[in-house]
Amino acid sequence: MTTMQEPMGSPGTPVGVRTAPAAAPVPAARDREPYLRVTWTDPVTGARGHLVVHTLRSGIATGGTRMRAGCTLSEVEDLARGMAAKTAAFDLPVGGAKGGIDFDPKDPRAVGVLERFCRAMRPWIDAHWVTAEDLGVPQHLIDEVFERIGLGQSYHAAIRRSADPAATLDRVRQGLAARVPGGLLGDVIGGYGVAHACLGAAAAFGWAVEGTTVAIQGVGTMGGAAAWYLHEAGMRVVALADAAGTLHDPAGLDVPALLAQRDGFGEIDRTRLPAGVELLPRAAVVGLPADVLVPAAISYAITPDNSFDVAAKVVVEAANAATTPQAEAMLAARGVCVVPDFVANAGAAAWAWWLLLGRVGTTRDDAVTAEESFRTLRTQMADKVRLLLDRWLTDGVPPRRTALGLAVSELDDTAGEGGLVIP
Repeated sequence: MTTMQEPMGSPGTPVGVRTAPAAAPVPAARDREPYLRVTWTDPVTGARGHLVVHTLRSGIATGGTRMRAGCTLSEVEDLARGMAAKTAAFDLPVGGAKGGIDFDPKDPRAVGVLERFCRAMRPWIDAHWVTAEDLGVPQHLIDEVFERIGLGQSYHAAIRRSADPAATLDRVRQGLAARVPGGLLGDVIGGYGVAHACLGAAAAFGWAVEGTTVAIQGVGTMGGAAAWYLHEAGMRVVALADAAGTLHDPAGLDVPALLAQRDGFGEIDRTRLPAGVELLPRAAVVGLPADVLVPAAISYAITPDNSFDVAAKVVVEAANAATTPQAEAMLAARGVCVVPDFVANAGAAAWAWWLLLGRVGTTRDDAVTAEESFRTLRTQMADKVRLLLDRWLTDGVPPRRTALGLAVSELDDTAGEGGLVIP
């Protein structure tokens, strides 16, 4: 069964806006009520699923679908709000949305739950909601589900608007499957963007790349790719955490070797660890000495309870809503800045829309497509992170506040169908 809910009260202005010194409040995505909330109950398992459309621009909203035990409507609403800010900050001509299902993705019934959720949401995924992978839902799986229900690929709502849907679908598939160092382009582009957010932070603070250390919580699609590209750039990855615990080596981990030992659920095989790697509890990653901390696993990973454990000078949010507003305020009071998720991890969403709009991926040459994609993303990420951290270092303005200031002019909803052209 599906229920439609009227907008309820949403959280207040973000931490950066409330705590920034001597400045007028900046309107933000957090101040707005979602355009739509839908809650669904799976008739087979009783699992609950949610769709929140925060903003609808040109009749389209974009945002992934996650699955995890304990996923709530308020969590999905936070994530949709973040997607609205993300699309605005990167000047994408679409609104923000998110899907979430309260179910264990390791349960053998999970694929059936995902398929029934997509069938229930079909009016939205057919015409208005462009979705993709997220926590617990890999891209290949959601594409398989879309294929089974007759919609081809998870970007369907945009592809159907193209003057030549078959050519656009081919361009999307070619781009997602382009082979690059570290994996497939569609799998690693988000982590590549996170890596360049970290490199931008190091540049802003005047740190040499080779002397900068980073601890990463999560080795899935986002965290694993970020670790891989940071290691390739020469930054010292001193800690990686997965569901089984934290791997630590102050001298630097052999990231490619460890990532090659991941199983189907993204956990590293502990029986083949190199000598010198210390095994620590999963939560230990937050407090290990490092210049940069990258929470890349779950939402709300940094809370008031563990914020004082953070030893890093900069937190780069690779996971959506990785830091609670209260924890972010507590970090700022200690001089620790947070590069917000809707900038740091926007690479996958931005690139997907560049691909849809034909700004990248117009050639069948993987090398050309990859270099064009990487160059566009690293240039935009470097510019945005430099601006955020320049204001932090010069005026003490939290990066989230500056980033929301960049995004706010784009957040006016236009629910009509015009304005978006897919080549």
